[in-house]
Amino acid sequence: MKVLKMSQSIIVSGESGAGKTENTKFVLRYLTESYGSGQDIDERIVEANPLLEAFGNAKTVRNNNSSRFGKFVEIHFNEKHSVVGGFVSHYLLEKSRICVQGQDERNYHIFYRLCAGAPEEIREKLYLTSPDNFRYLNRGCTRYFASKDTDKQILQNRKSPEYLKHGSLKDPLLDDHGDFNRMCVAMKKIGLDDTEKLDLFRVVAGVLHLGNIDFEEAGSTSGGCTLKNKSSKSLEYCSALLGLDEDDLRVSLTTRVMLTTAGGTKGTVIKVPLKVEQANNARDALAKAVYSRLFDHVVNRVNQCFPFESSSFFIGVLDIAGFEYFEHNSFEQFCINYCNEKLQQFFNERILKEEQELYQREGLGVNEVHYVDNQDCIDLIESKLVGILDILDEENRLPQPSDQHFTSMVHQKHKNHFRLTIPRKSKLTVHRNIRDDEGFIIRHFAGAVCYETTQFVEKNNDALHMSLESLICESKDKFVRELFESANNHKDSKQKTGKLSFISVGNKFKTQLNLLLEKLRSTGSSFIRCIKPNLKMTSHQFEGAQILSQLQCSGMVSVLDLMQGGFPSRASFHELYNMYKKYMPEKMSRLDPRLFCKALFKALGLNENDYKFGLTKVFFRPGKFAEFDQIMKSDPDHLAELIKRVNHWLICSRWKKVQWCALSVIKLKNKIKYRASACIKMQKTIRMWLCRKKHKPRIDGMIKVRTLKSRLIKFNEVVNALKEGKLEMNKQVKDLESSIDALLSKIKNTIMTREQIEREYDALVKSSGQLLDALQKKKKEEEEAEHLRRIQEEMERERKRREAEEELRRKEENERRLKAEIEAKRKQDEEDRKKREEEERRIQAEVEMQLAKEREEESQQQTILEQERRDRELAMRIAQSDAELINEEYGPDSALRRGVQVQATKSAASVKKYDLSKWKYAELRDAINTSCDIELLAACREEFHRRLKVYHAWKSKNKKRNAETDQRAPKSVTDYDFAPFMNNTTQQNPVVQLPARQQEIEVNRQQRYFRIPFIRPADQYKEPQNKKKGWWYAHFDGPWIARQMELHPDKPPILLVAGKDDMEMCELSLEETGLTRKRGAEILPRQFEEIWERCGGIQYLSNAIESRQARPTYATAMLQNLLK
Repeated sequence: MKVLKMSQSIIVSGESGAGKTENTKFVLRYLTESYGSGQDIDERIVEANPLLEAFGNAKTVRNNNSSRFGKFVEIHFNEKHSVVGGFVSHYLLEKSRICVQGQDERNYHIFYRLCAGAPEEIREKLYLTSPDNFRYLNRGCTRYFASKDTDKQILQNRKSPEYLKHGSLKDPLLDDHGDFNRMCVAMKKIGLDDTEKLDLFRVVAGVLHLGNIDFEEAGSTSGGCTLKNKSSKSLEYCSALLGLDEDDLRVSLTTRVMLTTAGGTKGTVIKVPLKVEQANNARDALAKAVYSRLFDHVVNRVNQCFPFESSSFFIGVLDIAGFEYFEHNSFEQFCINYCNEKLQQFFNERILKEEQELYQREGLGVNEVHYVDNQDCIDLIESKLVGILDILDEENRLPQPSDQHFTSMVHQKHKNHFRLTIPRKSKLTVHRNIRDDEGFIIRHFAGAVCYETTQFVEKNNDALHMSLESLICESKDKFVRELFESANNHKDSKQKTGKLSFISVGNKFKTQLNLLLEKLRSTGSSFIRCIKPNLKMTSHQFEGAQILSQLQCSGMVSVLDLMQGGFPSRASFHELYNMYKKYMPEKMSRLDPRLFCKALFKALGLNENDYKFGLTKVFFRPGKFAEFDQIMKSDPDHLAELIKRVNHWLICSRWKKVQWCALSVIKLKNKIKYRASACIKMQKTIRMWLCRKKHKPRIDGMIKVRTLKSRLIKFNEVVNALKEGKLEMNKQVKDLESSIDALLSKIKNTIMTREQIEREYDALVKSSGQLLDALQKKKKEEEEAEHLRRIQEEMERERKRREAEEELRRKEENERRLKAEIEAKRKQDEEDRKKREEEERRIQAEVEMQLAKEREEESQQQTILEQERRDRELAMRIAQSDAELINEEYGPDSALRRGVQVQATKSAASVKKYDLSKWKYAELRDAINTSCDIELLAACREEFHRRLKVYHAWKSKNKKRNAETDQRAPKSVTDYDFAPFMNNTTQQNPVVQLPARQQEIEVNRQQRYFRIPFIRPADQYKEPQNKKKGWWYAHFDGPWIARQMELHPDKPPILLVAGKDDMEMCELSLEETGLTRKRGAEILPRQFEEIWERCGGIQYLSNAIESRQARPTYATAMLQNLLK
């Protein structure tokens, strides 16, 4: 701030529980103690933290002192760089925590500190008891933070049963009893008197009593609800503490006022009775509104305690809730993680993008560092019309908004979006039971988080209905009335236009976040990355995988790469010149700033790798600028020596410049000579081109005519060979030669165009062609006569020769025939070889294409596995135990795929591995219960069920004619003809089918649940209206059934488990039953488990396990883990 004359911001970021709030306090304490003016305002800035933490911090699963709001603390300085004041801006208080908390979580600290540390007279005035007596506290953890000493100071009537049973919570930084006294001291130091302090406590207690008001259905026909008799005291206490009329509060909680459009200018007032659920929502909305206004008031009073009249600069410290991921994530986690996405993008822009752009502008040539851009995730949340926030606002404007419709619209608008997916694809089994319209998963920069959208619509609208708003604004208590007057005056102009123009919580938070980022961009930025060492909140324990994952997700790897090759320290030439010119003599201070800096660095003998000159700035490696500054501010004797070396370097530099100028003049002289010779060469070339353009047609014409004249020699040879008409032909040749000579003389002596020369040349060519034809015709006639004579002579000689050679030809004919056969066979072999080579080349090309395709698919699969690995790491951090929440069927082995031929070969090799036909039943049962060999176990199960089917088939065949058969499964299951389906499938798609044993190994440990109608044999011949239809439930552990239920209207439920009831259960495999191809037969696991638990299945299975009659299955393993 001193050097750049610019306000600065410090962004403290990290996961929840990483220590952001504690580091923020350290920074504030350092700034106030180091640069404070020694006044009371320095102490007030530090003492404001305990008060803000009491009203805005709470215990969560991952952090005992988690900030449930974001704050930006500005420390303002004057022109002398002394602290003159401060200002606190807060963002997104978690209002839902006021009404409900998780099992191991607490409400805000102020509630417990009042119960634990308040004096007895204040407790009596506020009607406070132990935390377990208040609805807003007893649904979470009701234990205090206390040490051994303070535990004795807390009275027994203030402790909850849970506290008495398990003792206090332990944390070195938290103590509810001691922190109450510390908070009171902080209130006094920042200027709050006893009256205002009591007003704060009174409103907090009023919120607690408001939560104890219960409702019940009204007995009248008008509907609605009334207060329970036991809530009368709570209503009385709440009305007294908040300054409200008891009857008015009762009416406003159970009814709401509506204005109709008819009945005059102002309309008619109608009171609409509320149902119990609506009344509970109205009560919670009032509690959240009162506490939210109280928190705003606390922040305003904190800002009033350190005012400032003027400020030159400020240093802002941002402490906002870190990235959160729990088993159940709601609207608050969605907003917090959206804020962290924006801050991560700001970090990427400021540290990575802007830094590399500066290096590029200055021409440093630093290697580019790549980083992950999360702009697509931010667009998914905040883009107009299709963003999740805009979709949520649009849902709030509907007449009957619902969370299910909102979730469906999100999935519809962003189908196939990389950052958004359905809950069933989560790495946690607890999320896979969430329906598609009950939640969604967003892949954030730190990992995938599953959000449950229940109450998203309700939490996005924090407005009170008209009755409660009017009631609280007309409170008899001045303090409560002032809490709502300031907020209502601000909203009057915006929210009286109706439901379509309301300002949602998400939109308000988005606006605040954009204003915060604008303020951060207008200042210099520094970042503090807080790393959470472990998930158990214990000291001196470090988990390497957790720390590495946080560093990778926060982009620190890219930052370190940039720092290793970059120049973090930099200064402009003018700044260095102004900073050190006072140490230099007048002769050197008149130098140009760039030359001044270069002379300094050369004189100091700095390593050229430690700094680099840009266009306007000089850049330093880490720590080198401080080393340079220390040298420059050293003792005068060293400085005099430095000046002497600078003068020496300047003289050498100027002498080198003179040499360089002389060489440049010589080079210029040589260049002028070179250009002169080049001009002469260009002139010669152009003149040659003009000459050729003028005479080229005549030269080409003479060449062609002379070529035509050279052909007359052949004409003369033909004429001399003639026996008749030689004189006449010789005369024609002479005339043609005279014409050619005349044309040559004409071309030489006169200027002719190319067209004229071509025309006369064509005429000569035509004449020569006619003469040549005549000579050839004459010569041909003579040759034919001579040819006839020779033919006759030749025929005589030929006759004799044929007679002599006929015999030889017959001998050679056989040899030629054999050679022809050999040659034909050779050609056939050659063609076969070429076909084979062509086929091999085609197969090779197809193999290469297939390999390329597999490599591309492997690369894509590797990318997906990398994303799933990061998601799985995050899921492991949530689950904290692989055995409880992580489903092993999504392990790394599921990514391995084997080809059909490989599976068929392996299965064929293992079919005959075990011969179990001679094993006894006891041996089969012991192997199934104790064997660890997967293939042996599958073979034993297959043999066991084969024997069951044979037994049931024999029993059915040998039964009495009129005897009824006990049905082990519905007729649609047992009569399912699987063989025709397999035959048809084999004919249509001839894929190699795996044997049953191999199929069991392939689908081992897959859990599937089914439900189909079931009619007993005694009722199947009755009339349809008299039939009693029941239900048949089945749980298949892999290919075989593990549990079975039969539910009938007039009979108790029949429960069967594998091992104990094998003879009464369905003996068919899952594929043989055909259940997987029945529409609507398969159900969710939780639907089966609810019916099983309701019918006493857990006790039945537990008894079977204790008596060692149940076969080991997935259900027995889960029940044993649950009992442990």
